[in-house]
Amino acid sequence: MDGSYVDSDDRLQRIPDNVVRRLRELVGRPPEDLDARAPLVLRVGEQNRVGRCDVVLEDGTSLPVDATLPASLPAGYHELHPADGPPRPLILSPGRCHLPDGLRVWGWAVQLYAARSRGSWGFGDLADLGLLRDWARRLGAGLLMVNPLHAAAPTLPQEPSPYSPTSRRFANPLYLRPDLLPGFERVDPALAAAAVALNDRREIDRDEVWRLKRPALRAIFDVDAGGDEFARWRREQGSVLREFATWCALADVHGAQWRHWPAQLRHPHAPAVHRFAGLADPEVTFHAWLQWTLAGQLRDATAGLTVIQDLPIGFDPDGADAWSWQDLLAEGVTVGAPPDALNGNGQDWGLPPFVPWKLREAGYRPIIESIRASIAGAGGLRIDHVMGLFRLWWIPGGHGPTEGGYVRYPAGDLLDIVALESQRAGALVVGEDLGVVEAGVRDELARRRMLAYRLLWFAEEEPAKWPELSMGAVTTHDLPTVSGLWSGSDREEQRRYGVDPGDQAVEAMRSKVGVLPNEASPAEATATAYRRLAEAPSALLVATLEDALGEESRPNLPGVATRPNWSLALPLPIDDLHEHPGPTQLARILSADRPPPAASAARAEPISGM
Repeated sequence: MDGSYVDSDDRLQRIPDNVVRRLRELVGRPPEDLDARAPLVLRVGEQNRVGRCDVVLEDGTSLPVDATLPASLPAGYHELHPADGPPRPLILSPGRCHLPDGLRVWGWAVQLYAARSRGSWGFGDLADLGLLRDWARRLGAGLLMVNPLHAAAPTLPQEPSPYSPTSRRFANPLYLRPDLLPGFERVDPALAAAAVALNDRREIDRDEVWRLKRPALRAIFDVDAGGDEFARWRREQGSVLREFATWCALADVHGAQWRHWPAQLRHPHAPAVHRFAGLADPEVTFHAWLQWTLAGQLRDATAGLTVIQDLPIGFDPDGADAWSWQDLLAEGVTVGAPPDALNGNGQDWGLPPFVPWKLREAGYRPIIESIRASIAGAGGLRIDHVMGLFRLWWIPGGHGPTEGGYVRYPAGDLLDIVALESQRAGALVVGEDLGVVEAGVRDELARRRMLAYRLLWFAEEEPAKWPELSMGAVTTHDLPTVSGLWSGSDREEQRRYGVDPGDQAVEAMRSKVGVLPNEASPAEATATAYRRLAEAPSALLVATLEDALGEESRPNLPGVATRPNWSLALPLPIDDLHEHPGPTQLARILSADRPPPAASAARAEPISGM
């Protein structure tokens, strides 16, 4: 770990000695034989000396090696059997992420829960994602980028933040559309009517949606549980799915906080857990069926267009992933961020970190499984806080976010794994590199063909000077919409919640919109801001639906727990998007010098197919 770091203002900050000592205690000491057992992560095609050994490839083929790995070995997850040591994983990576040559497209950033149609059950779902896909393609968009769709606990209250999931390996059943499933005719019509009536409320009530949707899904499951196709898929998913479904069934009985369960159930490999899974097989099977159904609806909703999914930096410390991987996590510490331009007080996200050497000892399985699940089938991945692959800001218990320190991770190995999964999925990768970014990180991401992230609100250079290997945007879910900034309503809301950023910060952001008289309307300010964005040579440009519709409220106001964050629906149903002038105007602006998908790298097939 580091004893100092350079902050967002390029000032050297020293970490107190007592914090460094505490972090070292929390990390602990790796076993002496770790280097002999941990995965060997290498590049395809390089002359890698490994000594005399046998290499067992993923397909079971065994190859004798005298000293140097053959350059022709394929990328993948193999196993090395040295002549004089224990077997160890061998990960061969292409080293660079999938990225089509000449990529230059635009698309929409969508908070899917907020994008409701008239047929929604009070919550934007995967059927709505399919409607958005078709609408976006008609406007010439080449991609959609959605908020994390990862699983929440199946209990009440439902977690509103998509960035604090119970698991990053599975999806949230709230995104299912029951009426598209075989057997829906057995569902009580009153359930569906009550759920659709929730669309009349602007604020999304996840708890009420789940109260109505879960019994409907259970009724469908009881009629048609998927048959042989589901059984085959379930076998293919193996122990990972079984463990997650068991956790969900346990949560139904004992609540969502596994640390408060009876002691004999607090570890996934405990005998009592296996006995429970056998006795509760119908419930375990139901939760597995939900994931199979989600996979099918997601596949249908993303067909024909690249959909960039979002990988959060962590997961709920009381959730399913933390239960499964508890032996790899640091106790008594959370991760966050030091003070920066986004938040002068720093941030504590309340998420548990992996101990770096334990992650390596586990063969990087948690990272591999999380990336693979999040990148599956849709063509793209955005990695939230990509600096977490290099180092994480650990905050010891009892300390505030300004009293933490950085703990380093094996970035080379982790980036190689991202590249391998990207190439396998044929999916591009965007690294969200906002906040405090140490020297060399952005250069390394570019070498890996991972797209950087550029925001108009915070850009130090003009959009025309942004790197081609980037995704450009005006704003994000955590920042003001153009209308909210220009009208002043966003700052008024911040003042109400006691987080006023001050005149200088607000004026600096307003200046990024462009040259406009103060009396210009929010709609004029939005068009001007996106004309500036369109000047960027970035491979990808994205516009938010909130900006397109003139919405003044941002999806999330960080650090304010009393605000209904992640719960504000779009101001109109997505069925009516074609009637609003805003989306058409932004589409014309962003399409001006970018060929339509049918004529470019973003043809009417996912980018991943190229």
